[in-house]
Amino acid sequence: MLQAQSPDNDELWIEEALRAARRALDAGEVPVGAVIVHHGKVVGRGFNRNFLDSDPTAHAEVVALREAGAAIGNHRLSDCELFATIEPCAMCAGAMVHARIRRLVYGADDPKAGAAGSALHVLNHPALNHRIEVRSGVLAGRCAEILQEFFRSRR
Repeated sequence: MLQAQSPDNDELWIEEALRAARRALDAGEVPVGAVIVHHGKVVGRGFNRNFLDSDPTAHAEVVALREAGAAIGNHRLSDCELFATIEPCAMCAGAMVHARIRRLVYGADDPKAGAAGSALHVLNHPALNHRIEVRSGVLAGRCAEILQEFFRSRR
């Protein structure tokens, strides 16, 4: 069984998130993917479903959080790590704080809307009652490329 918190395994889990992002791309969605790992096992997986579900909250991270909560049987995911292809937005970061995610690993920075430090600092904000360990830049080039591919096709 893979141990989630090793740098080599971080890349493997980001690869899983990239597979989810590819599903979003194939569905015509903005290609963002996320997986949630609990003790070396994927318990939540999501890709952007905003268009498919007509739901502005159906971001990959939120979809994965919902699935993980159902799999574990608890809304608190304090022993879990979330792996995402892009830096989470404020909504997703807030949901991660509420879920008590232990650690976030993501690929590409989002300078316009990223809430893990690029645009906002939600995950470690001193006013909040939970802090999340963050690792960024894992397979960043590949994570950025799938987004660029999507937006190039829209122009």
